Amino acid sequence: MRGRTRALSGALAVVLSLLVGACGAWPGTGDAAADGRRIVVPNTPGGGYDTTARTVARVLEETGTASDVEVFNLPGAGGTVGLQRTVDERGNGRLALQMGLGVLGASHVAHAKVTVAQTTPIARLIEEPEAVVVRADSPYRTLADLVAAWREDPRGVTVGGGSSPGGPEHLLPMALADAIGIQPKKVRYVAYDGGGGDLLPALLDGRVDFATSGVGEFLGQIAAGQLRVLAVTSDRPVATLPGVPTLKAAGIDLVFDNWRGIVAPPGISAADRKRWIEALTALHTSRQWQAELTRHGWTDAFTTGGAFATYLARQDKAVAELVRHLGLD
Repeated sequence: MRGRTRALSGALAVVLSLLVGACGAWPGTGDAAADGRRIVVPNTPGGGYDTTARTVARVLEETGTASDVEVFNLPGAGGTVGLQRTVDERGNGRLALQMGLGVLGASHVAHAKVTVAQTTPIARLIEEPEAVVVRADSPYRTLADLVAAWREDPRGVTVGGGSSPGGPEHLLPMALADAIGIQPKKVRYVAYDGGGGDLLPALLDGRVDFATSGVGEFLGQIAAGQLRVLAVTSDRPVATLPGVPTLKAAGIDLVFDNWRGIVAPPGISAADRKRWIEALTALHTSRQWQAELTRHGWTDAFTTGGAFATYLARQDKAVAELVRHLGLD
């Protein structure tokens, strides 16, 4: 298990049918945006996908690389509703899906009718380590305190995350539990789909004892002293969180990095795929995007085209193996 977990770059939704309508007008779009690009965010506003997609759209427009870039949310089933709609939009070269590890995981946990393999890979953008976070007055002052209490009473400790089952913030506590000798099925996990504003109050008022989150999502609350980070899941310490140990430094043999990228519907033209790749390549080289990487604590992981397709296939296989190992399928 540990070898498989170390090999996984990053992080899944209750089984439900994806009753998605046929292709038509997208939410929030109109005639004025008919010639613009659109990016689907497959979960609720405020989470990592949403932040990434809106940052991409803003920087594309600020740099003059693309105009009329519209971002809209289509949440459901851990991201697989958005995935289904993207696959249904075959040939639509103006559309893209903001996705990542969580969409892969959700597709396996929910046994979705569509897979990421059916999409057109465009680019991997970033990696982001996860963080193990508690409120400032938590009795768990260190990761060792949390682990000791969790081992003693696995069902008495509640963890919250901004992912539906199968997403990175669900897979991480399951993998962490497995690494410290707790059966993943005993973990009490509460999902706040997409993160946003719901996980923070749940953590602050004690509805959850700790949370797993992307390092960039609570930097303001951490700086304000409302939250404390017990560990990060990357191989190395994170510059935006000085003094916070990695899981490995804390004695737990686990590295877990989330990642995010963009795919397009199947069957788009070579010209449309090239336009997306060229736009995102220009974004990647801009000083504005590099500043956003620093601001959010994201790691540059830019890969396009065939290289991204190969990475995507490997990740899909690794996530499927992890889901099976953890008994989540």
